[in-house]
Amino acid sequence: MPVRVQEADFDPGAELEALARGDTEIGAVVSFTGLVRGSGGVAEMTLEHYPGMTEAALKEIEAAAHRRWPLQATTIIHRVGPLAPGARIVFVATASRHRGAAFEAAEYIMDYLKTRAPFWKKEAAEDGSATWVDARESDEAAAARWEG
Repeated sequence: MPVRVQEADFDPGAELEALARGDTEIGAVVSFTGLVRGSGGVAEMTLEHYPGMTEAALKEIEAAAHRRWPLQATTIIHRVGPLAPGARIVFVATASRHRGAAFEAAEYIMDYLKTRAPFWKKEAAEDGSATWVDARESDEAAAARWEG
């Protein structure tokens, strides 16, 4: 099950094709593609990470999803480096025999990527200023529903 942290862009269609190829037990594939927003004058977002540590954290999030739901396959791709507004930043796809498991697992993975994955985001504004992006309370609340 692919987990990748990369600077290069990805093709969501090709990733979906590869995910389910040859597995006729899959009845549902759910995917999410996140894009860099340009609202508020954001000219660029830069994502930093610790190689090795980040991949291990993503693999643990993926493994936890597989323990909770009957998944046939998953793909997680997260980009790093400088990204312009509109660029693809994250891709999550889950495949299962049934849609409920695929939907819930995809949402779980995204909630945990937003709150538990070791990425640091810095937004550069059109005026040249830059600020680090803090975690949102709404993201923490979304992830908390999966605990317990």
